[in-house]
Amino acid sequence: MINKLTIIGLGLMGGSLAKALKAQGAVGEVVATGRRAESLERGLQLGVIDSYTLNMAEAVAGADVVVIATPTLVAEKIMAELAPLMTANMVVTDVASVKGNIQKAAERIFGEVPPNFVLGHPIAGSEQSGVEASAVDLFLDHRVILTPLANTSDASLLLVRSMWETCGAEVVCMDVAEHDAVLAATSHLPHVLAYTLVDALAQNGAAADIFRFAAGGFRDFTRIASSDPTMWHDIALANRDAILQGIDTFAAHLNTVRGAIADGDGDVILDTFERAKHARDEHFLGQYLARQKKSPSS
Repeated sequence: MINKLTIIGLGLMGGSLAKALKAQGAVGEVVATGRRAESLERGLQLGVIDSYTLNMAEAVAGADVVVIATPTLVAEKIMAELAPLMTANMVVTDVASVKGNIQKAAERIFGEVPPNFVLGHPIAGSEQSGVEASAVDLFLDHRVILTPLANTSDASLLLVRSMWETCGAEVVCMDVAEHDAVLAATSHLPHVLAYTLVDALAQNGAAADIFRFAAGGFRDFTRIASSDPTMWHDIALANRDAILQGIDTFAAHLNTVRGAIADGDGDVILDTFERAKHARDEHFLGQYLARQKKSPSS
């Protein structure tokens, strides 16, 4: 039971966390703070939070858990404001998609990442943003990655783990650098590709017809280009090195396929497509079957 939860930056992630904990009766009071009174007021109207304030000191006073749910590059400014307000009894965590920059920022601000600061990242989301898009089941059957450090307190880690598990998430722990490399390949690079493809086609002289006749495959592939551009701008800069490595790897493979198409080398094309289909089917079908085995009635 979390007596008081403070969410800094009330949007999709923070709002969904509040909804999920409320639905489970696992939180007493949810207070939000942020820069924009409009979104905080909207969260209050929707019943996502119990109260809000634009004053961070008021928001975090007496909080058991403080969740930094802002875009990645904003989180550093938030930590600087939060530093003099933190107490030993307050557990702080975040939801940023990049952990390396959060760790470095915390080390600059605090001298070291405090033992009661648990770095975290829920692997869930939507192309929609804002507190209006928050959903009680956003984290259900999704993974949350925690990246505890050597000095992270066991009690703080246990509390954050329990909080996410209460929301229906599967919690795993991972090294900071490994997390950023994995997410660069599986999430950050796909968003860069989707944004870039849509932008390239939008600047084509035949853009109107291209989008008019776009079928389901195009919509599925580019859906994530409807995500919040500011958030993904921050992620691209925060995880620059890992994303650049992913872009270079993808570009090399794409160039190989381009060469095969130019040369009419059907064997290379087919081999590439078959390997990709097998890898995707094996991974995602395996996940689906595991969920069905876990919940046979669903």
